[in-house]
Amino acid sequence: MTKTHKIIYWIATVWLALGMTATAFGQLFKLPGQGGSDMIPHLGYPVYLLTILGIWKVLGVVAVIIPKFPLLKEWAYAGFFFIMSGAIFSHIAVGDPVVELLPGLLLLVLTVVSWYFRPANRKIISVDQ
Repeated sequence: MTKTHKIIYWIATVWLALGMTATAFGQLFKLPGQGGSDMIPHLGYPVYLLTILGIWKVLGVVAVIIPKFPLLKEWAYAGFFFIMSGAIFSHIAVGDPVVELLPGLLLLVLTVVSWYFRPANRKIISVDQ
């Protein structure tokens, strides 16, 4: 892994972790704002979903940041991808303006970049048979 790849990985991963943590706490404490207690009913979801999303985001951030456990990291990245793509499509489905898609799109891009540039020791090693 080149030094450039390491820098890209850590920048994307730190921003991803900060973004997911910030939105998770907003959801856990049901704060108004992007993805919070006022947005979730607008999208047609029950408010209790905020608690579920917040907990899984915090656990996902922990999984992505800590060393080892490559399978757990794959699950966390997949979860982030599903949560953010679901958020984007939910906003599209209710006819929200493009500006409402941007936070979810940014976190989705950071998820993909962090996953793509992760170091070899954070990847699942496949054994050809």
